[in-house]
This record gives sequence, structure tokens and C-alpha cells, in this order.
Amino acid sequence: QAQLVESGGGLVQAGGSLRLSCAFSIHTVRSYNMGWFRQAPGKEREFVAAISGSGTSTYFADSAKGRFTISRDNAKNTVLLQMNSLKPEDTAVYYCAASMSCSESGCRSVGYWGQGTQVTVSS
Repeated sequence: QAQLVESGGGLVQAGGSLRLSCAFSIHTVRSYNMGWFRQAPGKEREFVAAISGSGTSTYFADSAKGRFTISRDNAKNTVLLQMNSLKPEDTAVYYCAASMSCSESGCRSVGYWGQGTQVTVSS
């Protein structure tokens, strides 16, 4: 059974930065793309970014391009989301996810979800 645990959320002013971390324990971890999604109050969960199992390919939603970066360390079983130039509209609960298939359009067949971490960006 896999486990994903997010950390690093918090309150930050617009223009600031946060780094989210996801610690994961998954058998055959390199088979999984690791992704980040977010859900704002009253809105559907949306794709933010993902990284391939080997770490050689990354994918970003248009809202994240140029501001967010994603990386993973399979030896340490972590995936990081570095968020810069944050905007109030980035406020949401951010979820880590493990999927067998991700692209610029998002991730399909997410197998595992974390519990989420709150990110609040004040104006």
C-alpha cells in the first residue's frame, strides 16, 4: 500500500515563494509519474505539474509555467514543487499524486493521493 505525505504549505504574501514536499512510499516507484494538483474552495481539483518516473520529463499547467518547478529524488522518495512569484489565485489545497500516465494535459488514472497541504497567498 502506497503512502504520500505532503508538507511545506503555509501563508505567504503575493510575490513570495513556497516549496512543497511530498514524501512517498510506493513499490516500484520509478513506474510512477508524480504530480501535484490543487483545489480551491468551490472549484474542481486541477492539475498543476508532474514529473516522469525517471525525472527526465516534466509537465506544467499553463498557470504554473515559468513560475513553478518540479523535481524528484527517488533515492530519498521525495518530490518537490518549488513555487515562485505566487499570486492570490494560487491559494488552494495542494495534493501530491502518483499516476501511471501524465502529460501537459494532466495525469490519468491517479493511483494514490496525499492528504493535501494548504497554501494561502495574501494580496
